[in-house]
Amino acid sequence: MIGKLLEITIIQAVQELYNQTIEPAQASIQKTRKDFEGDFTLAVFPFVRFSRLSPEDTANSIGEYLVTHIEMVSGFNVIKGFLNIVVSDQYWLNYFIQHHAEESFGFVYQVDGPSIVVEYSSPNTNKPLHLGHIRNNLLGFSVARLLAAIGKTVKKVNLVNDRGIHICKSMLAWQRWGGGETPESAGLKGDHLVGKWYVTFDKNYREQVAGLMQKGMKQEDAEKEAPLIKEAQEMLRKWEAHDIDVINLWKMMNSWVYAGFDVTYKTMGIGFDKTYYESETYLFGKRIVEEGLQNSVLDKDPDGSVWIDLTADGLDRKLLLRADGTSVYMTQDLGTAQMRYDEFHPEQLIYVVGNEQNYHFDVLKLVLQKLGRPWADSVFHLSYGMVELPEGKMKSREGKVVDADNLMEEMFQTARTMTQELGKTDDFPEEEAESLFRMIGLGALKYFILKVDPKKNMLFNPRESIDFNGNTGPFVQYTYARIRSVLRKAGSTENFTDQKLPILLPKERSLIRILYEFPATVQLAGDSLSPALIANYVFELSKEFNQFYHDITILNEPDQAVRAFRISLAGMTGIVIRNAMSLLGIDVPERM
Repeated sequence: MIGKLLEITIIQAVQELYNQTIEPAQASIQKTRKDFEGDFTLAVFPFVRFSRLSPEDTANSIGEYLVTHIEMVSGFNVIKGFLNIVVSDQYWLNYFIQHHAEESFGFVYQVDGPSIVVEYSSPNTNKPLHLGHIRNNLLGFSVARLLAAIGKTVKKVNLVNDRGIHICKSMLAWQRWGGGETPESAGLKGDHLVGKWYVTFDKNYREQVAGLMQKGMKQEDAEKEAPLIKEAQEMLRKWEAHDIDVINLWKMMNSWVYAGFDVTYKTMGIGFDKTYYESETYLFGKRIVEEGLQNSVLDKDPDGSVWIDLTADGLDRKLLLRADGTSVYMTQDLGTAQMRYDEFHPEQLIYVVGNEQNYHFDVLKLVLQKLGRPWADSVFHLSYGMVELPEGKMKSREGKVVDADNLMEEMFQTARTMTQELGKTDDFPEEEAESLFRMIGLGALKYFILKVDPKKNMLFNPRESIDFNGNTGPFVQYTYARIRSVLRKAGSTENFTDQKLPILLPKERSLIRILYEFPATVQLAGDSLSPALIANYVFELSKEFNQFYHDITILNEPDQAVRAFRISLAGMTGIVIRNAMSLLGIDVPERM
C-alpha cells in the first residue's frame, strides 16, 4: 500500500537529511483536504527542530526526497508547513486493475486465534423490545460483523434477563387480573402481552403507594410497604425456592415472550450464536460469591447480605446477594462472565450496553480482578448513548416507549408511501415492490441509528431517515441500484485491462482514491468498534459516484477502452457499497 511506503520513506528521509531517527507515529500521513491538490499530507512542524530550516523549506526537502526515491510519487506542493504529496495516475490505475473484481474487497480472511465474544440485546422478559433495544441490537450485530471483517473469530451472544423482580411483577399482575388470557386469545404477540401486564402492575402499585402516602407514610416507606411489591418479592423468593406453581407460570409467560422476541429479531435481520439465560447463570454467580466469602474477598453483613468493599478503589460497597439470599444483576453477570470464559477463552468480552450502566461494568471488572480472575482485563464495556425522540425520553414501566415492532412497521409504511410518491416502483410486481419497501424501511432505520458515533446520544426522527437525498440509507441504496442498472445495460463488455489504459480524469481519479480507502476504513472501524465510520465512508463514496455519474459519460463513451474502464469502475464501486452496507447489516436492492 502506498500509504505505508510513504511513511517508511519519510522516516528514511528524516534520517538521511537530518541525521535524526523518528518513530513511525511521527511520520503519519493524512488524506489531503479536498480544497488542496494532493493525495496525502504530512505536517512537517515536528521536524523543523532537526532540519533547522523553515517549515516550507523542510517540507520542500522531504518532498524532493520522496519524488526521487518513490517512483509512484509524481509531485508535491507545500502550503506553509504542510507537504501535500501527489501519487501518480499510473499507481491508481494499477491498484484499480489489481482489485476491481474482488468480491470481498476490504475484508480480511479469518485468522487463527482466540475469539471475541460480543454480547448484545440482553432483553428483560417483562416487556417487548423498544427503540433503545434497536440501537443496542443494531450496534452489537454491526460490531460483530466489523470484527469478523478484520479477521477475528466472533461469537455473538445474548443474555436474556428472564428472572428477577421485574418478571415477577408481570406474572403477579397476569395472575391477579389476566383472567387466563393468552397471546392467541388477546390477539397480541407474547412479549406485548406480558409487557401489558408489567405496565398494569406499575399502575396499581403506584396507586397503592399514593394511598399509603395519603395516610401519612413517607414515600420511601410506602414504596417498600405497598402490598403489591411485597407479593412480587415473595413470588421471587418462591421462584428461587423452585415452587412448582410459580415455576410453571414463569415458564409459560416466558415462552410467550421468547416467541415474540424471535419474530422481532427476524424482522430486524439479526441473530446470535448462543443465548444465555439469567435463570441459569445466576446459580453459577452464587457459587462464585460463596467462593469469595470463603477467600475473605467478600463480606457478609449481620442481616445475611453479601457485599464487596470497593471504597479503597474509589467506588463504594456493592451488594452481591440480598439478605433473603436472592441474587442481583451483578451476581448473574459474574456467573455469565465465568461461563463464557470457560467456554470460549476469548481475548475480549465485549458488552454492548447503554452508558447508564458504566458504573456497573466498572464494578464487574474490579470484582473479577479481586476474585483472582486473570482474564478480568478482557472485559470491555462498549458504552453507547441513549436514543431519544422529539418528545423526550422513553419510560417502559409507564408504557411510554416506542415499540420496536411498531417502529419497524411504521418505517415500512413510510418507505412505501415515499417510494410510491417518487414513482420508483411503478413497474414493479407487487411482491417485488413489498420486498423493496421493507428493504428501504429497514435500511433507513439501521443507517440512521448506526451513522451516529456510538458514544453520542441521538435523536431519532423516522421520516427524516427515509430520504433519497442526503446522508441516509435510501440514498446509498439508490446509488447501488443505479450502478446495477448501468451494469445491466452494459451487458458483456471487453475487459479494459486488455486494452490501452485511459488517461484518468479528475473524477475517475477521485473515485479510485476513495475506493482505495475502504480496507483501511474497515480496519479502523473494527479496531475502534465504530460502525459510524463505515456509514460515513459509504455516504462519501455514494456522493462521489453520483457526481461521477452526472459529469462523465459511461455507456455512450465512444472509446471502447475508456467505456470498459468506466463500467468496471462503476462495478467496483457497487462491490464496495454492498460490502460496506453489509457491515451495517443493510441489504441493497438490484433496482429501485
